[in-house]
Amino acid sequence: MFRKTALILLVLATVAKTYGQAISRDESEQRAQALLKQMNLDEKVGQLNQSAGIQMPMLGSEKPDTLIEQGRVGSILWLTNVKEINRLQHIAVEKSRLHIPILFAFDVIHGYRTVFPVPLAMASSWDPGVEEQAQHFAAQDARAAGIEWTFTPMVDIARDARWGRIVEGAGEDPYLGKAMAAAQVRGFQGDQLGPDSVLVCVKHFAGYGAADGGRDYDSSYIPEELFRNVYLAPFYAAAKAGAGSFMSAYMDLNDVPASGNKWLLTDILRNEWGFKGFLVSDAFAVGSLQVHGYAKDPSDAAYKAITAGLNMDMASQTYTKNLAQLVKDGKVTEAQIDAMVLPILAAKYQLGLFDHPYADESKVEATLNRPEGLTLERKLAARSMVLLKNDKQTLPLKTSIKKIALIGPLGDSTHDIEGGWTVEGLFGNGSKSHPVTLLAGLKNKLPNAQISTVSGPELSRVFPGLLDQLAGKKVLPPPTPQETADWIAKVKAAASDADLVVAAMGEIASMSSEASSRATLDLPGIQQQMLEAAVATGKPVVLVLLAGRPLDIRWPAEHVPAILEAWYPGTEGGNAIADVLFGDVNPGGKLPVSWPRVAGAEPLYYNHNLTHEPEDRPQFTSRYWDIQSKPLYPFGYGLSYTTFKFANLKLSQASIGTDGSTQVSVEVTNTGSVAGDAVGQVYIHQRWGSASRPVRQLKGFQRVALQPGETKTLTFPLGKDELEFWSPQTKNWVVEPSTFDVWAGEDSTAPLHAELTVTQ
Repeated sequence: MFRKTALILLVLATVAKTYGQAISRDESEQRAQALLKQMNLDEKVGQLNQSAGIQMPMLGSEKPDTLIEQGRVGSILWLTNVKEINRLQHIAVEKSRLHIPILFAFDVIHGYRTVFPVPLAMASSWDPGVEEQAQHFAAQDARAAGIEWTFTPMVDIARDARWGRIVEGAGEDPYLGKAMAAAQVRGFQGDQLGPDSVLVCVKHFAGYGAADGGRDYDSSYIPEELFRNVYLAPFYAAAKAGAGSFMSAYMDLNDVPASGNKWLLTDILRNEWGFKGFLVSDAFAVGSLQVHGYAKDPSDAAYKAITAGLNMDMASQTYTKNLAQLVKDGKVTEAQIDAMVLPILAAKYQLGLFDHPYADESKVEATLNRPEGLTLERKLAARSMVLLKNDKQTLPLKTSIKKIALIGPLGDSTHDIEGGWTVEGLFGNGSKSHPVTLLAGLKNKLPNAQISTVSGPELSRVFPGLLDQLAGKKVLPPPTPQETADWIAKVKAAASDADLVVAAMGEIASMSSEASSRATLDLPGIQQQMLEAAVATGKPVVLVLLAGRPLDIRWPAEHVPAILEAWYPGTEGGNAIADVLFGDVNPGGKLPVSWPRVAGAEPLYYNHNLTHEPEDRPQFTSRYWDIQSKPLYPFGYGLSYTTFKFANLKLSQASIGTDGSTQVSVEVTNTGSVAGDAVGQVYIHQRWGSASRPVRQLKGFQRVALQPGETKTLTFPLGKDELEFWSPQTKNWVVEPSTFDVWAGEDSTAPLHAELTVTQ
């Protein structure tokens, strides 16, 4: 007992000397190697086990105290109570044989208490600095609250808006996705891991966003050239940025489950990319290898996952119950187990957990309630919004407005303004962030105006999500014809008595997230009927969309004069929307997705290949006969309260070798009367080569602020990194001799054109 107490005191005494000092990866691995030599097999397997920190149906059945004391837990998830985090950490540090600290993890997707815009919204800023600033602030909050590891960023390419998890990523484009992925890694981890960092977990590796029909968890079938050129690109960028961990996906990838896929987890991630961190499965995914029909039984599931290269089992206990026996049976060597444990221990050393294992409970609330977070959130939320339509300069609004009718179910919804995957809102705990609704934002902007509200019937999913079930939410029946008529009458009365109608419509937060795929993209419930009734009064109408995906807004796009895509803007969302509506902020966001007209047009993306009858030919047949095949709004699109002109597109060299580079320059001028942000975008097309290439590919972007009449010259590199692709013929990365089209402008339809010749 005396020796154990002395060891603990020695560790605590070291804290004062070492806390705040980051250690290198090499030093952390050396320390991990030394510790590994002291561990027995059960303790090693324990580091590969992530246990549930809460007891809820389908999540966790019992407290992990005993396993922790036995040294058989490496990480805990689904726990945010700092007192409970510290209690479990004390067990690990004071009662386990080797005093190895626990790594506590949670889904800090877009903020902790201060909730920032959802990732799809932040990508709409076309400003990686937005992602970096938001995630840096979130990292500070999370670390103060005892969370050292976050299951983000989600960097899955999403070309189908029916897929619910499109809200968590950066949209459809690999180039934009790469920039946003790297920015999030920098934001959470800093220049290198240390006591002030949060370890990222890049997910879901890989191809999860290509699930059949946009149905979450369904199989993905992706040819290797598409996989490497599109779906892997953001993951590679995150790895290059220093991401410390990756998460394997749920689904089958070309008939092999991702969590047991050696080609994916070892051959590509470790051997090709040189990744030195560790991999964790998605929740219960190791046990689910048997459900997939890939593993014979739990023992076989553990064998296939560990030999594929998966370090940690999230919550299924499959490793805990089977790995030691697999070693004893000679099917897995202890050296293989050591290789899986080493990067987990190294990450704990880099994070400073051995020196400072506990959260300072006295400082948590002060950190989480920092007022500067709200100021930052409001700024980033406004920077992420996309103005889709603004006929006859309906926006910005004038502060002289006396009467506003706010209609729609999302006008005063505190939870839905922040969106899903909020830390304190998960599992029904309730958020302490005090989110600002659109109603509150309008009142703050116009304290003397009269604002009437007509919410309409509460929105409900036909099939409730997991979190809805855990929270005890019931499926609500649709309104009866009489109830619908009553709501429509209320809309007409409120709109007729108002100077302006603001419609806050879209999806409630639970409609956009995991297990939230949709067969349709229409406005749920009777929202469109309410909108049509408001427009019929003849009063000016502004539609504010709150959603985590593009929706079918064909009717509003034709009949509503102004449409603002606010996504789920976060804690200060109501204030940020009001800032944009009234012109305190000039919107500059751009779409990170191609906006479909109907769900039947999905999957839809701008960087498709040419067909034998391209769209620009009179006899074009590669289309639907009953509706336009082009998107309602193109990728990269977004309006402003001013106008911009792009001119003088030039290449520093019009001809280069395959190992050469050129510089693209283009002038952009603010031709309007107010200051605003332009987003210069550069696209290319390779006309011929060893494979058909996409009609356009984004290869550069830059957001720039311009005063009225001001002109700036934007420059973009164009070389190997931008021109190369994985060729299905050569099975390698190539830059090929060819002629390249180069375009520059405001979106993916940019007309300004130049030619680049690439010679051998």
